[in-house]
Amino acid sequence: MTQNKSVISREWRIRMGADWRERISQPTYKVKVEKDVMVPMRDGVRLAVDIYRPDADGRFPALLALSPYGKEIQELPLAPQAQGGPLWDGEIEAGDSYYFVPRGYVHVVADVRGTGYSEGEYEFLFSPKEQTDGYDLVEWAAKQPWCNGNVGLVGMSYYGSIQPYVAIQQPPHLKAIVPVASSLDLYRDINYNGGVLGAFFYGLWDGRGGDSGFAMGNIVSVMERRLGKQEFVHRIQERLQDPDIQAFSNFYHLLKYPKKNPMFVDILLNPCDGPFWRERAAYYDIEKINVPIYIIGAWKRSYWASTAFSLYNRASTPYKRVLIDPSGWWERPWVTYYEENIRWFDHFLKGIDTGAMEEPPIKIFVKGINHWRYENEWPLARTKPTRYFLRSFGGLSPEPERYMDAPDPFIQPPLCMTYDIHSVTYQTPPLLHDLEVTGPVALYLYASIDQNDTNWIVKLFDAGERDEQLARGYLKASHRALDTARSTSLQPYHTHVDPEPVLPGKIYEYAIEIQPISNVFRAGHRIKLEIRSLEHGNEGAQGQPPNATHLCSSKTTLHNIYRNKDYQSHLLLPVIPK
Repeated sequence: MTQNKSVISREWRIRMGADWRERISQPTYKVKVEKDVMVPMRDGVRLAVDIYRPDADGRFPALLALSPYGKEIQELPLAPQAQGGPLWDGEIEAGDSYYFVPRGYVHVVADVRGTGYSEGEYEFLFSPKEQTDGYDLVEWAAKQPWCNGNVGLVGMSYYGSIQPYVAIQQPPHLKAIVPVASSLDLYRDINYNGGVLGAFFYGLWDGRGGDSGFAMGNIVSVMERRLGKQEFVHRIQERLQDPDIQAFSNFYHLLKYPKKNPMFVDILLNPCDGPFWRERAAYYDIEKINVPIYIIGAWKRSYWASTAFSLYNRASTPYKRVLIDPSGWWERPWVTYYEENIRWFDHFLKGIDTGAMEEPPIKIFVKGINHWRYENEWPLARTKPTRYFLRSFGGLSPEPERYMDAPDPFIQPPLCMTYDIHSVTYQTPPLLHDLEVTGPVALYLYASIDQNDTNWIVKLFDAGERDEQLARGYLKASHRALDTARSTSLQPYHTHVDPEPVLPGKIYEYAIEIQPISNVFRAGHRIKLEIRSLEHGNEGAQGQPPNATHLCSSKTTLHNIYRNKDYQSHLLLPVIPK
């Protein structure tokens, strides 16, 4: 069997390795544009779409892109800019019509209901109505005289995240999807990492941090409608009593004036997982995806890699591939991996043999050695989970602590008192040999605090000539309860349903999921772990942008990290033997 695989691999490299880009569709057609076409949904609401199609007779496959960002900005002929550039706009992500259409595709760009020029109400991201609208748009496109009956989904971020939701609906004419930088669980992936409130959507609403923001139309608070006015006000008053909210004026302001940003008010009123989040989570229905799926993620952006592997492992289709980029800091307008998109759609929407299924299914970028590599499964079958124990004097070692029982303390005052971030760090001695770590990572931490809650924020570094942050993880101490049915040793999964306050001084075990990585720690480098409880937007390059930080504690908190023979705190790494 091994020999046959080797022969196949050699033949594939000879036949496909250098020339698949020459075999995909090349630009042939001019572009014809139809603006503001109103498409009726099953409940009578009409969605506005722009149609970019070949200016020629015939029928072509359609690529559908939908979001609340506004279809009008997607057509701007801006030169792609790196993040941070003065014209970078993180929401121009539907794809370049003037790339896709000349290659024989119809590009349909839609405003989801309640946004842009579409009718209806916007009921938060990926609402049940939005999911069925995706079904209806696919079927509408398939029946148009310019379509050959084959429809794909295209785009990144929101445009990528909506794709699994639509595929789960199983519209008959949906034939392939390419979700780029997608999310499956809005609670865990973005809004409450480890139960810790993140501010990303706070800025996304009105366009802070290099985004143009939502194209607000008729946007409602789901919780206000669901709870009724009296209960809605009551829930707001309860949330306002949280001292952490009171210490953060932006969130306090939103709760006092809920019409200003109803989307983030709904987020604030749902600090635990539950019905609101479950009806907007594709995670639990991935097995219903039965169309060919090419998944593109990245190591650098927390959930993009874990989402990619969840989709790959659980989608029921046999036609699936995944690619993990080293960074994910991609240019906007989005133009990254266009050729891979066309290769996939050519294969499954046009019937062109692009060899899309002939190479190994997983392509990852291995950092440290900066090398692309193919794999056959995830996690890798040859993974050797290896514990690195926290040691005295900031050590990190395969051998547990033998000598010192005293914990390692750090005290973190709140932001109202200091901008200084306090932490403890642990690192190995310089490695004698290269060490590959590829897969999901977890920290098992024994600790006590002198308050009833805190945030555990952990960061993993490759410490060489400089520290390169590889991954991070979050866990709110009161959200420590595990879902044992879904957890593995390398990927602890928390319920986030019934928070249990911490008893001050009591030692608990905290299983903290850290995003997956693929990195070769070179000889002479160190594996470095940082444990902290605070982050803010002014801490520099190692921190988060201002609109992506997490809500910190309003109380000065003493943290004690235990690493003795009874409480063996350790980092669990997926080591790949040579």
